[in-house]
Amino acid sequence: MKPVAITRMTVTSALGAGNETHLQALRDGRSGLAPCRFEDVALTCHVGEVAGVDAIALPAELETHDCRNHHLAWLGLQQNGFRAAVRAARERYGAQRVAVLLGSSTSGILQTEHAYRRRGPDGALPPDFHYAETHNTGSLARFVALALQLDGPQWVVSTACSSSAKVFAAAVRLMELGWIDAAVVGGVDSLCLTTLYGFNSLELLSPQICRPWDAGRNGLSLGEAAAFALLERKAPGIPEPQGWLLGTGESSDGFHMSSPLPDGGGAVDAMQQALAGAGLQPGDIDYINLHGTATHNNDAAEDRAVQTVFGPATPCSSTKGATGHTLGAAGGVEAVLSLLALQHGLLPGGLNRLQPDAELHANYVDLSRAAPLRHVLSNSFGFGGSNASLVFGAA
Repeated sequence: MKPVAITRMTVTSALGAGNETHLQALRDGRSGLAPCRFEDVALTCHVGEVAGVDAIALPAELETHDCRNHHLAWLGLQQNGFRAAVRAARERYGAQRVAVLLGSSTSGILQTEHAYRRRGPDGALPPDFHYAETHNTGSLARFVALALQLDGPQWVVSTACSSSAKVFAAAVRLMELGWIDAAVVGGVDSLCLTTLYGFNSLELLSPQICRPWDAGRNGLSLGEAAAFALLERKAPGIPEPQGWLLGTGESSDGFHMSSPLPDGGGAVDAMQQALAGAGLQPGDIDYINLHGTATHNNDAAEDRAVQTVFGPATPCSSTKGATGHTLGAAGGVEAVLSLLALQHGLLPGGLNRLQPDAELHANYVDLSRAAPLRHVLSNSFGFGGSNASLVFGAA
């Protein structure tokens, strides 16, 4: 594929708001996970909650879109000059030539959960509940498009944990078709009761802080986040890129509703596609940001896939010990973290591993350290075997 410029990016998570906060947290080995205090959840677990989201005020013209997910999106859009960069792109290309392609798995479900608590005596939902503008999966793209005054293609991908990685590939396809010149991509996913109790019912929620690649790993820690990137065609006059999107890969296991193909075959396909699109060999990748959920089956399958494609030498780690598993936003979050690693020559350490698993053979990085990086690969593998891999190059 033709390289696509990433001219602006930003991430907001439990680590804080903006790129500098995340870069410093990665360098320091700091986690944003803490014992769950979200609403009235009666679970023993850790979560990555973004501070102050409920206090965010939306502009008056966007009040009908009021929900936690959009509060988080609005907070994220304010960071790192992202709105100004999009405004400049809108002026360069026109509002109809800039797409908004985002990932989310839960959207505004929490708003519906709150509405059900306020049903009338006849069971009717309260009149101030706006499903189409809040809970509806597509509402996220509409909200962001309105906030950024964009009229190009708009949609939300909801393929669980691969959602906001797949939108990078969707943007590339629209550019290659000539439909757009730029795209706002990424994802937003906020905490809600359905997610917390749902993962607990699947016995995938760890009662302790998550420990990717650990011999005693016993489940994930959920988080929430907003991550955005501005992609533009490689052309004279675009701003100095912060990195390059070089290759994308997508596949589907078709194996099980919630478990990956045990041999990692679908993940292998996605990684090999991404390398081929980038015109790179496995040895050209200097770091892999693993999907790394800290569940037994997912880490084992991903480890087998990485061994198949890369062997045991390529440094890799999961950053979910810092941010939590941000579900539909995970691909976008980890894309930005991978780009920050490229920009600043940093191998991010995977947090919380107490004892390496002798059955996992990837070259797992426990402590962050400086290293010259040219190319990184980021994996996002979701429920139902929906796999996405992205290859990024340094600016």
